[in-house]
Amino acid sequence: MMRAVSLLSGGLDSTVSLAYALSKGYDVTPLTVRYGQRHSRELESARRVVQHYGLKGHVVMDLDLRSFTGSALTSEGVAVPERMSASDIGEGIPVTYVPARNIIFLSVAAGLCETIGGEAIFIGANAIDYSGYPDCRPEFFEAFERTLAVGTKAGVEGHAPKVHAPILRMTKAEIVRLGIDLTVPLELTWSCYQGGEKACGRCDSCLLRLKGFEEAGTKDPLDYR
Repeated sequence: MMRAVSLLSGGLDSTVSLAYALSKGYDVTPLTVRYGQRHSRELESARRVVQHYGLKGHVVMDLDLRSFTGSALTSEGVAVPERMSASDIGEGIPVTYVPARNIIFLSVAAGLCETIGGEAIFIGANAIDYSGYPDCRPEFFEAFERTLAVGTKAGVEGHAPKVHAPILRMTKAEIVRLGIDLTVPLELTWSCYQGGEKACGRCDSCLLRLKGFEEAGTKDPLDYR
C-alpha cells in the first residue's frame, strides 16, 4: 500500500487534504506540530479528526517556535488583526506569518516520510483565498521538491517523496465543496487564530472560511461569537 504523511493542523484546509489523501488510497500517518501557537484549540480538533477516521500512529511533535518573535500566532504580545470582511485582507504578508513555518514543517514531514518508507507528503496549503504567506505558493513547493531530490537518502536513490498540495489552486468555496463531497467532518475542524469555545469571526482565517462556506451555498457548522 502507498504510504504518506499528511500535515494536520486541525483546520479546514489540512483536514480536507487528509481526506483527499485517504480517498486516493494512501495509508496516512497524520503529523501535527505543537509549535507554541497561542492556543491549543486546533490541536484538539486534529485529535478529533484522527479519531473520526480511525487513523493509527498520529504523530504530535513538540517544536517550540515562540523564539521566532513578531508573529501574532506565537507571540502573546502581538495582537491578531481583526477585520470586518475578507475583502479587507491586504496584499502584503500579515503579522500572522510565522517565519519559515512551512519549510520547517515540511522538513519534519520529509524525515517522517523517509522513516515510514512513504512516498508522499500532503499539505493543506492554498494560494487563492489566503493571507499572502510566501510559503503557500506553487513555486515554493516546486523548490522544496527539488530540495528533497538532492537532500534526502530517498532522493539520492531516485525516489524522493512527492509533495502534494491538493487544494493549492482552489478557492475556499471549492475547498468546502470538496470537503462535502469527501464527507469530511467539517464540524470538527477549527480555523480561528484565537482560542476559546467559539471562533472570533474577525481574524483573516475566520473571514476566509466564512467566505468559502457562503460562496459554497452552505452553512459553516462552527459557532461564532
